[in-house]
Amino acid sequence: MKKLSFLVGEWSGEAFLFRGPGRVVELNQTESAQFKLDGLVLMIEGVGRTKSDNKPALQALGLITFDDATGSYRVRAYNDGRWLETEVKLLDDGRSLSGGFSLGEISTKSVMRINEKGEWTELHEITTGARPPQKLMEIVVRPVSRK
Repeated sequence: MKKLSFLVGEWSGEAFLFRGPGRVVELNQTESAQFKLDGLVLMIEGVGRTKSDNKPALQALGLITFDDATGSYRVRAYNDGRWLETEVKLLDDGRSLSGGFSLGEISTKSVMRINEKGEWTELHEITTGARPPQKLMEIVVRPVSRK
């Protein structure tokens, strides 16, 4: 789990929700990541408020754990009254995670990384059938405090 310590801290910036052609919702985004249970779990809470009226538009909570038996990371994520559990992979650069899930002909792909500027970025895409991937959300947040 210590390999994920690059995410620990308080982060603030912006997010963009893509709601269809020409419909983008701009958010002020915060991310809070901290280890729990003596480092057994990494808890990440993200909150996005609309830039236009400061109303909550995105609230998500993710719990990342390491499965010793399979040697893999798992995340259980909660958002909009729903949850999912899936595997996430620590990428070779040691500062990026990728994951996704499939349900019927719908699949998602997400990449979370710390870029060369030290920003936490996320790109979430959805694919339906044979259509090309479409952006669901982009996030760029910067450290407010690091632990």
